[in-house]
Parts: sequence; structure tokens; C-alpha cells
Amino acid sequence: MEQYASDHHFPNIQFYVDDGYSGASFNRPDFQRMMADMEDGKIGIIITKGLSRLGRNQLHTGLYIEERFPQFGVRYIAINDNVDTENTERSELMPFKNLFNEWFVRDTSRKIRAVQRAKAERGERLGTRAPYGYKKDEDVKGKLIVDEESAAVVRRIFALCAAGNGPSQIARILWREQVLCPAMYVYQRFGSKHVGLFLDKPYNWNSDTVANMLENELYIGNTLNMKYSTRSYKDRRKVEHPREECVVVEGSHAALIGRETWDIVQRVRQNRRRPTKMEELNKYSGLVVCADCGSTMVLHRAHTMSASYNHFTCRTYKKEGTEGCTAHYIREQILDEVVLENIRRVTARAREHPQEFAAYISGRHSAELQREIRGKEKELTALNQRARELDAIFKRLYEDSVLRRISSRPCPAATQRR
Repeated sequence: MEQYASDHHFPNIQFYVDDGYSGASFNRPDFQRMMADMEDGKIGIIITKGLSRLGRNQLHTGLYIEERFPQFGVRYIAINDNVDTENTERSELMPFKNLFNEWFVRDTSRKIRAVQRAKAERGERLGTRAPYGYKKDEDVKGKLIVDEESAAVVRRIFALCAAGNGPSQIARILWREQVLCPAMYVYQRFGSKHVGLFLDKPYNWNSDTVANMLENELYIGNTLNMKYSTRSYKDRRKVEHPREECVVVEGSHAALIGRETWDIVQRVRQNRRRPTKMEELNKYSGLVVCADCGSTMVLHRAHTMSASYNHFTCRTYKKEGTEGCTAHYIREQILDEVVLENIRRVTARAREHPQEFAAYISGRHSAELQREIRGKEKELTALNQRARELDAIFKRLYEDSVLRRISSRPCPAATQRR
């Protein structure tokens, strides 16, 4: 390009280079710098080796060449593709070449997805970094082995949760004991930097980190591949998939947590409750519901109030007054008596008629399971139908855009690539 500029007597050459960036994205740093210089009137001619070096998005590349550059009086030249905006005859095939460049990116993306899927189905781990509690096996590529120092912290986190502590409480305990957070531990032990590393906060545990660990099947020896994906090669935002859509490989590596502990923690997490201002967890938290409006009832108590006066009131009434619900309450002491009496009645019935009671419990579980399955099937059918409708809409929009039946507006600036 420098030789081309010299041969054609183009002075004051300035290079804008973005190594390692995909042409499918126009959010590239050095091209943004070039766009800023162009808008400041510092650029008269833009030269690339080929159209694909400018970008591999047919619509956006065309908008820059045909609208954005002429708007600032800039001439564009793609040497290998014989494109020069000062010569309209040399630019007639440009839209087709841009389309082929975009097809290349799409085909590459499709092949990468196919390779990742094949690796996942073979049981290979797709992650590039070893998770906290493990380290990479230096002898076997892609295999995880236990890192005993951090594994001890993982086991303690699960033990604390099984004992009734929530993620926020566990994070505070680890912070008080000055246990290095995962990002800092990996940095000190292996020298690699992670997102969220703050060197001035080595014990920066937070509840989200703990909660993610408590829900990660990796710690019972399972690998969940294909848990995240992107919508397309143009939209790089992450999409999280439910477990049913992941490729699950059980027993892929050594477990840090026993199955019994895992099951206890998951039950605790399903019925998680927040501590009150008095730093206590009430046994009825989240379970008492207003019969009139269906809202959860909240517990009222204080250090200066006798326990016999503790009572639950409607959350809706507390917030909205009589416009939302009526004023009613139930004392915690009365609720204890009601629950205890109901437990006695049920257990007496179970002792008198054990077979009937077992059949009743089994039937309830089966009926609830069938209702849940039917609900999920309806939801899946609706989602599949919506996906087909969106595919048809996107296809029509793409065809209309390519055939210029609809107009397009410029997108955010991008950067040059080498």
C-alpha cells in the first residue's frame, strides 16, 4: 500500500492497523481513530489492500464506501479488488465482492461452531482456563486435576452453605478470614490475570462469585459444554442456555464435592431466605402468603417487643394501604400452633394408614410432575414457533436489504485491519 501511494504521488501516508480483529465487527479501535481523523478533515484518500480489509459485513461496508466516505469528500481505493470511488466503472462489482466477503465470515463461523459441538460431544472441555479449585494437567491436554489449596476453600464454601449460610454470609466469612479471592489466587499462583482482578483488594469475595460456585456441577465431576453461545457472528453478546440444551459429560474429572453434600446445598439454595435486620432467619420466610391478594406476608418484630407479639402482615397492605388489600395479620405464635397441629394430624394419619398415605404422596408427586412436564412442553412449542417466525422475518429483511428494497442507516464506526 505504501508503494502504491508513492507510485500515485499520494503524500503524508498514515497507517491504521487492527491486528486480531474480525472484519465482521466494525467496533475496531484503530478504524474508529481513522474515522475521527476523517471527520476532522485530516484524510483525503483511504487505501486498503482489498475490500475485506475494510470489513466483512456487506451492508455496513457498502454504507461506509457509498455514503460515509463521500459525505466527507474521501476517495476510497481497494487495490486488489480494483475498486476506486473516483471511477464508477471500476466499482460496479463492489456489492457482490462485499457479499462474498461476508459469506466467508459466515462460513467460518459455521465451521467453528461445528468443531466446538464435536469437541463437546466427545467430552473435551471447551474452556481455556482452569476453574477455581482445579489446575490444568501438564501431561494431558484439556484435562483438569485438583489444586488442593483452592479445592480446600471450595469444600469449605459448600460446607458453610450446607450449614445454612447464604452466599453473602459466606463471602463475609471468607473476607474476614482473609482468604484470597479466585482472581487474586490465580494471579499469585499461576501469574495469569482474570477479569475482576483488583490488586488492592486481594480478599474481594462477593456473593455472585460464591453463588455461581455453589451451582456449578463442575465440582461434582461433571462438565457442562455449550452452556454459552452467541446469537450470530454479527452479535457477540453471550446467551446462556438451560442445562437441558447443554452437552453434559458426567465424571469427566475428579470431583471436589460428594453427591450428598451437593444435593443438600441445592435444596438449601432452592429455599434460600434472606436474614432480617436482626440477623436472623425466620422459619416461615417466604412461605406465608396473603389469602386475599396472594402477596407474601412479612414478619414484624423488634428487640423491644415480646416474642408473643411477633406477627405477619400483608406486604401489599403495608405498601399500598387499603387500596391494595385489607388490614389483617396472624401472630407467629398462632401460626406455630396451626402448623404443629397439622403435622400431628398428618403423621397420625400416616401411622394409621401407611399404605394409603404412601400411595397419596406418590400420586401427588406424579401429578405435579406431569403438570410441570405439560407446562414445559407448551412453553417449548411456543418458543419453537416464535423461532421459526423470527427466522422467516430475518430472511425477508436480509433479502430486502440486499436487493435494496429498504434503506439502511450508517452503523457505529469501525477500524482498519491488516
